[in-house]
Amino acid sequence: QLGESGGGLVQAGGSLTLSCAAAGLTFNTYALAWFRQAPGKGREVVAVIARSGEPPYYPDAVKGRFTISRDNRNRLVHLQMNNLKPEDTAVYYCAASTEWGFPRESQQYSSWGQGTQVTVSS
Repeated sequence: QLGESGGGLVQAGGSLTLSCAAAGLTFNTYALAWFRQAPGKGREVVAVIARSGEPPYYPDAVKGRFTISRDNRNRLVHLQMNNLKPEDTAVYYCAASTEWGFPRESQQYSSWGQGTQVTVSS
């Protein structure tokens, strides 16, 4: 139901935009998020955009560098990533949750994409 695109290899300091297309969801009733998982580490949230239009949530590690946006008409969610660092290297997943507010735990999300690899070289 969710499919990511836009990953790739970029040098440190560069930018990438990830996109996620949704199908089979009543899109505007879902909170949407991007998570990432680096080798040997757990899955962590990097951005959440609520169903209600409030300003998005970002953890400190990416605040000021990543921007999440949603296009309810076209059922898309994007993650603009600027000033990328080698520690941003991970598989990035989009996810959808029916919870209100800013769900931040992976178990709060019922729909997931297959993931897209982002590699940042130093």
